[in-house]
Amino acid sequence: MFADDLGWGDLACYGHPYARTPAIDKLASEGTRFTQFYVTGVTCCPSRTGFMTGLHTARFPKYPADYGFGDRITITELLKKRGYRTGHFGKWHIGPDARSGMYGIDEFSGGENTKGTPRGRDAGLFDAAIDFIKRHQDKPFYVNVWGHATHYPVSVHRDLAAEFNDVRVDRDDFSQTMQVKFDECEKIGGNLDTAMRQYLGDVRAIDENVKRLLVTLDDLGLRENTIVVFSSDHGPAPVLLGAKQESKEFSANMLGYAGEFRGGKHEQYEGGVRSPFIIRWPGRINAGQVDTTSVVSGMDWLPTLCSITGITDVPAQLDGEDVSDIWLGNSRDRGKPLFWKTSNPGQSGSLRDGIWKFHLNHRGQAGAYLYNLSRDPAESKNVAANRPEVTKRLETKLRNWIAELPTSYEKSNNKAKKEKKKLDRQRKRERQKQ
Repeated sequence: MFADDLGWGDLACYGHPYARTPAIDKLASEGTRFTQFYVTGVTCCPSRTGFMTGLHTARFPKYPADYGFGDRITITELLKKRGYRTGHFGKWHIGPDARSGMYGIDEFSGGENTKGTPRGRDAGLFDAAIDFIKRHQDKPFYVNVWGHATHYPVSVHRDLAAEFNDVRVDRDDFSQTMQVKFDECEKIGGNLDTAMRQYLGDVRAIDENVKRLLVTLDDLGLRENTIVVFSSDHGPAPVLLGAKQESKEFSANMLGYAGEFRGGKHEQYEGGVRSPFIIRWPGRINAGQVDTTSVVSGMDWLPTLCSITGITDVPAQLDGEDVSDIWLGNSRDRGKPLFWKTSNPGQSGSLRDGIWKFHLNHRGQAGAYLYNLSRDPAESKNVAANRPEVTKRLETKLRNWIAELPTSYEKSNNKAKKEKKKLDRQRKRERQKQ
């Protein structure tokens, strides 16, 4: 189960002071909750590409959201060959053809549109996933449940927001990194209490839908032999957008929380690349454990599931690694560093290696930026000048990795797609007024 733009700190079990997520919190208590889980990219497609292929999106010369994965095999294809029934429900963003049969996916559905209802915008796609599970309960199955909450725009039914009428935002309940969002919300005329209730309502709806799926597994007697994972594709969306700091109708409601971490969606700071990750497998994965030391990634998904399910024809080239031993409770250092880079030759990228986080020419600022995450998880103090040997070593690693990547990228006409989406939204609003 994959939330969209849900921040590292947006769940009660990850420290949100106001969130009410009893189902997901219970899932965490019945399994292991990781605090150092990283996604592959800082927007939707790059993150999902890592999960599906075990490769970084920057390795694809044709952007996967526009052109798909080419001849790269996916986890769903590998599991289908192994005898699993495969389903994908909800958001796609991994190629131009969202349909059953792609990537070894037996059944795809976006689900019924339930946006604006008391059940939340993802209820329809969870309905479809639950139906798939019921129909295939007697066979091995694999299901992607990729929701839309809490992606922009957050605008929930009044009943969901009303559950939080008692919430009054106290800025001191949040980290210093969150204060910028609060300032921006008020700058564009938003009310912190009203905006927070909207956002919390969207998160609450996620929790209710997760609960329904978990109850289904229990009712079918599938709890003991089903691995259940809950995560998010990257950090929370900003209030103001881009270099021009633009706002839209519901921008004030985008109060996703990355905890103590700096940044969010579109940024390679910890708040953009670190996400919640909860996994339950009764009798195999430790219950009630919080893993604060292991560094794991969405790119590990493919090789790890292959290891668990006995798939041996794993692709030779992988950016991720098999971390099944870590999932099962073992403690060890990560074997591979983690890299982040957009599909843009001019963007220099960043990496994490051990306790160090390194950025090169970050967000238009020339130079090297080095942070010791064990002492400075908020990436507030650049120690590159103080640790020149570490800076040089990590810059060399990053440049060597970038040298492996394509020197140019192909994307489709994004301007035309945006214009079509804008027109579709206008037509939808006109229909609603009729």
